[in-house]
Amino acid sequence: MNTLPSNIYRYIWQMTGRDQIWLSVLSVLTFLLTMAPLELQRRIVNDVLRDHDGEKLVMMCLAYGGIALFMGATKRSLNIYAAKVSERTTLTLRHFVHNRARAMTLYDDSPRFDGIETAIILAEVDPVGGFVGTIISQPLLQGGILFSVFGYMVYLQPWMALVAFLLFSPQLVFVPIMQHMINTTAATRIQVMRDVGTGIVARGGRPESGIDGFTQRVDRVFHLNMRIFRLKFTMNFLMNSLYHLGVAGTLLIGGWFVLNGRTEVGTVVAFISGLAQINDPWGDLVNYFREVTTAQIKYDLIKSATESRPA
Repeated sequence: MNTLPSNIYRYIWQMTGRDQIWLSVLSVLTFLLTMAPLELQRRIVNDVLRDHDGEKLVMMCLAYGGIALFMGATKRSLNIYAAKVSERTTLTLRHFVHNRARAMTLYDDSPRFDGIETAIILAEVDPVGGFVGTIISQPLLQGGILFSVFGYMVYLQPWMALVAFLLFSPQLVFVPIMQHMINTTAATRIQVMRDVGTGIVARGGRPESGIDGFTQRVDRVFHLNMRIFRLKFTMNFLMNSLYHLGVAGTLLIGGWFVLNGRTEVGTVVAFISGLAQINDPWGDLVNYFREVTTAQIKYDLIKSATESRPA
């Protein structure tokens, strides 16, 4: 392969198409299992404890443990498989960049190619390779968990599910806005870091005088990093706060329904557990879309750098 495909998605399908199919199968199996522990929790609290049936309690708890172990083993297999696909892609991409850099020096032996090659091989291929293993499996798994768990909550108690959704819904507004700001800042940081590496190689390691050049660029990287941290941790704070508000709202409405005989304690327990299972996948999806942008930007930069001279 002398050139990279036109976009990162073509590249991923070309390199790992069959692997993506198997990763998708494992993801679907994993998220389908997430509803079973919630239903078992509800039945243990509502049915078993109410009937004072010790034998049934033991059987239900054993079933819960068995399903949890099987689900954990499935997720472990998915994660290891995805990591293997990512690392294999990263290795292949490093070799490709190295070979293209050597070919380009036949036309231009200026040190800028050494700087670009160093930046790409050491830092820029990892986000691309890491994204390859999760491009389908991550949104499929986390999105599947979100929809299946929320659907189960609607089935159990629609009004409690509505309250939980209303308290959760502000995230649908501020998360995309803040994530876009993070992505834009990250794109700028990537280009500045590449300029830092190229400048160091071009100087042959000699220090640069004045406030221009290296000093100015690394100072800018510092400020860009701090902007990303402020945005990311503010977003995490808001997301966690809304999650706990959702728990409080569920306890309020659920407790009121229990007192008035409109639902059972086990349903409230299942709801609280369900909210926890929704919160984590949502956070993972937010991180995933952050990685999507980073991977796309770095892939485009790698493609541009390796096509600056004919093979």
